[in-house]
Amino acid sequence: MFSENIYINTNFKNKFDSSDLNADSPPAPQKKTTTHESCHRFSKVLLTSFTVYFLLLTTLFSVALITLFKKYSQLLDEKAIIKELNYTELECTKQNLFLKDKVWSCCPKDWKPFSSHCYFTVTDSASWEESEEKCSSMGAHLMVIHSQEEQDFISKILDPKAAYYIGLSDPGHRQWRWVDQTPYNESATFWHPGEPSSDNEQCVIVSHPYSSWGWNDVPCSGKQKSVCQMNEIYL
Repeated sequence: MFSENIYINTNFKNKFDSSDLNADSPPAPQKKTTTHESCHRFSKVLLTSFTVYFLLLTTLFSVALITLFKKYSQLLDEKAIIKELNYTELECTKQNLFLKDKVWSCCPKDWKPFSSHCYFTVTDSASWEESEEKCSSMGAHLMVIHSQEEQDFISKILDPKAAYYIGLSDPGHRQWRWVDQTPYNESATFWHPGEPSSDNEQCVIVSHPYSSWGWNDVPCSGKQKSVCQMNEIYL
């Protein structure tokens, strides 16, 4: 009788322990799933944050690049003007121009304005090639004349006792060419009577040997004064 009671009590304890274990086992998988979901959400938030940060950084970089490009382009334009026009002072006239944001037409100091160009008289005598180099160093070229108005204008500011190279020359076979590559128009020329006179005289001067100003062909190596021309500057 005593041994039977022990058996029953032992069996009851085993049943109690077994049910106890079964009751504790389910929470384990649930804990694992919760941790996995938390990691997944954190990864999504991190990826989204990196994406937003990258897009923001790209936008800021693009804006900075565009701004820098505009500033650089403006600086290049300013340097180009300074390089092209070797001057330190301008003389400007207010104009009613159809140019956006530009109301002043300017020439370097001591240059004479006419139409849309500026003109400068070089009083040092030099060959035609040296004269062109001198004009080029000032961002200009030897004068080009395409109309009676230009011829009359330049005649009023030159010394009638001197002769001046202009930007017309003959590379050969009487094929006259302007230094700025504009077409040579035979109907708008101002040769003195009998000129051009020699195939060996391949450069042109404007002079006043008779009663009026006109053109003469002369040797390019001769030492003459010259007239430089450049486009007006609009501000």
